Amino acid sequence: MNRSPQNHTDILQDRYGLKAASYLSAGTVDLPYDISERLRAARAQAVAARRMAKLQTAPVTAGARSGATLTWGPDEGFSLWNRIGSILPLIALVAGLLAINSLHTDKLVQELAEVDSALLTDELPPDAFSDPGFVQFLKTTL
Repeated sequence: MNRSPQNHTDILQDRYGLKAASYLSAGTVDLPYDISERLRAARAQAVAARRMAKLQTAPVTAGARSGATLTWGPDEGFSLWNRIGSILPLIALVAGLLAINSLHTDKLVQELAEVDSALLTDELPPDAFSDPGFVQFLKTTL
């Protein structure tokens, strides 16, 4: 038996309603006819309203929807704090990616500076800088 929490809640609400109705009906035995008729009409209206509420809030499967996307309506209860809380992970992700990009760029610049300083401090003949093989070597090592 597969019961959803919503279905279980509906069953409990219906049981409570039946108990309350039985207690109210037991107390109407001594009431005048016009009052008992007004109470009966009010109960009938309440039952009709409950049936309409059940029909309006009946669960719909995702395959039965006509749209391609499922959206949050205004009745979902998303306050400003809930919206901020749902956007906060996205902001953290973007900030993390920017930090990673910055660190990677800094590391690349530092490696290039080390190669440049090693070339400038090393004892190389001036002809080595004009040698095409040396230039190719520098391009392939970076």
